[in-house]
Amino acid sequence: MSTTPSVSPVPPKTWRTRLVGTPLGWVVTLALAALGVYLFATHMGHILSALPYLLLLACPLMHLFMHGGHGHHHGRRE
Repeated sequence: MSTTPSVSPVPPKTWRTRLVGTPLGWVVTLALAALGVYLFATHMGHILSALPYLLLLACPLMHLFMHGGHGHHHGRRE
């Protein structure tokens, strides 16, 4: 009986997997962090005034995008 090694499928290369861990990825990450700090420092009033609306908007968005992780088995019994 010969055993063949199981070959795991290679995940497809997406822009995220190509960017993570590369020098370009670090530059993009640091640039976005610097932009975030700048916007937070200069537009604090706008952020604070929009915060209640952003929290209200987060509720329906979480329901819309996060129901996949609730353990629904779609008719499968365990």
